[in-house]
Amino acid sequence: MKISINPFNNQKLYEFEELNAVQLEERIVQAQSAFQGWKTTSFSERSKLIRAVARDLMENTKEYAEIITLEMGKPIVQSLAEIEKCAWVCEYYATHAEDQLKDEIITTDAAKSYVRYEPLGPVLAIMPWNFPFWQVFRFAVPNLMAGNVGVLKHASNVMKSAEMIQRIFEKAGFPKGCFQNLIIHNDKVKSVIENDFIKAVTLTGSTPVGASVASIAGNSIKKTVLELGGNNALVVFEDAQLERTLDSCVQARFQNTGQSCIAGKRLLVQNRIAMKFIQGFKNKVAQLRSGDPLDKDTFIGVLAREDLAVDLEKQVKESIKMGAVLILGGKRNGTYFEPTILTDVTRDMPIFREETFGPAIGITIFETEEEAMNLVNDSDFGLGVSLFTSNRERMERLIPQCNEGAVFINELVKSDPRLPFGGIKTSGYGRELSAHGIREFMNRKTVYIKN
Repeated sequence: MKISINPFNNQKLYEFEELNAVQLEERIVQAQSAFQGWKTTSFSERSKLIRAVARDLMENTKEYAEIITLEMGKPIVQSLAEIEKCAWVCEYYATHAEDQLKDEIITTDAAKSYVRYEPLGPVLAIMPWNFPFWQVFRFAVPNLMAGNVGVLKHASNVMKSAEMIQRIFEKAGFPKGCFQNLIIHNDKVKSVIENDFIKAVTLTGSTPVGASVASIAGNSIKKTVLELGGNNALVVFEDAQLERTLDSCVQARFQNTGQSCIAGKRLLVQNRIAMKFIQGFKNKVAQLRSGDPLDKDTFIGVLAREDLAVDLEKQVKESIKMGAVLILGGKRNGTYFEPTILTDVTRDMPIFREETFGPAIGITIFETEEEAMNLVNDSDFGLGVSLFTSNRERMERLIPQCNEGAVFINELVKSDPRLPFGGIKTSGYGRELSAHGIREFMNRKTVYIKN
């Protein structure tokens, strides 16, 4: 039995019966059967259905947003924005998928040679709770437009979100089996990956889970795309525009109550502006309103589970024990953790080295560009980095020095349907979104025709 608990008040929300082995096999067979018909549909047919999904999302934004907020505690205004972003990715691929997957003509000594993109089949998505709609839609929409079908293993605490997503696709008119939610325990995931009908796996989650999934899939020679943890740096140089940079850094760290892989988690500030910047940052963070996630004025909600808050508390306390200075917050009450800032952070502390999944950030001061880049790259993760500077020469000089999947200048790292999204090192491999993402689970078939 899967049970959804409201992390704000600890009340039980929903119960879901898990699939038994026979039911699970039936779902996978149904996905394979649906694929045989779906792969033959035209882009115009697929686009029509995807646009119907977008309309449904916009017409029922409030209903779906409230499910997100109740299940995992995201402030309601941010939940509404999440649903709207899902509609955006639908419109993007409905418009661009056909062009992104058209035959690629290549001139050779043949009469005609080209690369043809063909779908693989049912793709398993293992998705997290922190963006329970967006993470699924950014997988499902490009894959359905490409002719694949999807089966979803969602996080156990957001099963209502998972159920609603399947219902949305079915209500829009997608054939039965094109997108299915699998209500299963983690111990059944291995058998799903190994099933002959499942052709590929995508996962957004922690690095250890990603390594396990990749190993299982690798034994069956199945492709994986992994979007794993992150420890993004926010690098503030002395010539950064102060107010804009402060606002971006606050948003980067504290949106979704800090529960994001691409959140800015290490704040690196150049010494000549450190005192002024830190004071301004502290003042802005102190003004963030905490409260009931259903209140439209709430910016800081609760963490999705109490164990997550406990883990963050340990990271903060251990860093203080090692010499970090607490200048704001630091207290936990159940699933709520105060917005927290630590200064005097060194690279050996948990707040610097580990991924912190909640509203806490450590500040480290640097002197030179070289030192800043050394701090940025001193991480096992490589999802993204934000550099704040007004010096265009510095921007161009530092971009190739960042060992990251993304470099954002004067902006927080964010996912955008028009741009490829993904990391390097232990942050994973492969890309989602844009033309790069839609081609990940395609057979790039080489065609050579000689007279």
